[in-house]
Amino acid sequence: MKKLFVALVGAVSLVACAAEPDPLPAPGPIAVYGNKQTFEIAPVLLAAEHYYPGEATVRMGSIANLVGEPPVPGFGEEGEADVATNAETQALRYSVENPNLRIVMTVTEGLYRVVARRSAGIETIADMKGKRVATIPQTSSGYFFKLMLEREGLSYDDIEAVPIVPLSGMTEALANGEVDAVVIWEPESENAAQVLGDDIIQFSGEGVYRELFNLNTTAEKLADPVTRNKIVQFIRAILDASEEIRENPARAQELVRVSGEFDADDVIESWEHHNWLAAVPEDLLDVLVVQEQWLAERDEREPRSREQLATLIDTSVYEEAVALGERD
Repeated sequence: MKKLFVALVGAVSLVACAAEPDPLPAPGPIAVYGNKQTFEIAPVLLAAEHYYPGEATVRMGSIANLVGEPPVPGFGEEGEADVATNAETQALRYSVENPNLRIVMTVTEGLYRVVARRSAGIETIADMKGKRVATIPQTSSGYFFKLMLEREGLSYDDIEAVPIVPLSGMTEALANGEVDAVVIWEPESENAAQVLGDDIIQFSGEGVYRELFNLNTTAEKLADPVTRNKIVQFIRAILDASEEIRENPARAQELVRVSGEFDADDVIESWEHHNWLAAVPEDLLDVLVVQEQWLAERDEREPRSREQLATLIDTSVYEEAVALGERD
């Protein structure tokens, strides 16, 4: 009986050992590109600094660095990315010429708002008609503003859009009375709010639109085992970093402050206008389908079908990263 018991224990041990998954090989250096002057990138910065088990470098850039296109002037530097961040708007724009582009997860949801001057006669969005608005129409914030206008039967033809780069110039233009409102991401929205003081009126985009700030790569990089391993482990790092941010954002806030050269108080006051999601939203494809109609009309081309847009989403590395955490 004793021998039988020992044999059974040994068999159970062998089964347990056999069930243990093989550890992933240590990842090599990963090249990450994104707009380092946004708050949405906070989980990426924290992941690179404290959670990725290899060397992670985050440089100023965008999807352009993934697909070999020139950097956006003022928003990027040269170099090839393994992964890059951008709002869903830019993934749609770049994927027309680069259908190998892939969205692998949503890092952050940006919660946009319209910041306007009450003394300009603005009490409702309908009052934006004829007003000068600092915004960039071809961006996610521009798309948000389009949706806000449409709710009141207006369009961009009813306002004067004033694109201003660098973005810090938007607050200055508002302070000088050169524009009546600002529609852009943080912290410029917060800066605009502070400039207006008691003269402010704000319009939330809740229930209308939220920016999906995604992590992107290409089909070729996902097909390469070495690069895929790096991406899986970097996504795992983002998941862990996002959990820290939700519990205690202090380290991430400091990284954002340094990266964007922001005022510490602005960082804290703007923080609530973001959702540190680190997931794949159920409506991601729905968002792409609707927004594709707008972009296609702007670019005077035929919109892609839902089936075509579905190929831009590949959640397999996200799922692998989630499973990696479950087995730790």
